[in-house]
Amino acid sequence: MLFKKMVSENVRYGRISWKRHALERILERNILRKDVTDVLQNGEVIEEYPDDHPFPSILIYGKSDEKPLHVVVSIDTVNKWCYIITVYRPDLKHFESDYKTRKK
Repeated sequence: MLFKKMVSENVRYGRISWKRHALERILERNILRKDVTDVLQNGEVIEEYPDDHPFPSILIYGKSDEKPLHVVVSIDTVNKWCYIITVYRPDLKHFESDYKTRKK
């Protein structure tokens, strides 16, 4: 929950950086930046990766145009900055029908 609060605050104050991979994915997948930032502010954390390097990261679930959207963001807790790593639309091959639960 702490990470989600930090992400929302960083988005609100413009302390986010888009990694090249994320920008490439939103272009090829026709996803708007605004949809991504909306998910970052209003979405639900469905996975946490506290051991990621160089910063811990989280997977956030939300919707854009009534379609599910996942955003992976890493959080620099010292400098209070977020890095958008990737963005994608989850599919039923990898996730259950709630698009939040990863299939085993």
